[in-house]
Amino acid sequence: MATNLSIDTKLLDEALVISGLSTKKDTVNQALTEFVQRRKQREIISLFGNLPQDDDYDYKKGRK
Repeated sequence: MATNLSIDTKLLDEALVISGLSTKKDTVNQALTEFVQRRKQREIISLFGNLPQDDDYDYKKGRK
């Protein structure tokens, strides 16, 4: 799918150097992938402490 975007060229060039990737397309795709992953991680982190605890779970048993 072709998309025309107005992207800050200095920022894109810096991202290209930092990423070590060979094309701007690969750099943008990598940046979008990392962005989505971080947002999903935030959603998961927000669940900590909100899920019910299993009182019967024995964490020491799994160490054997």
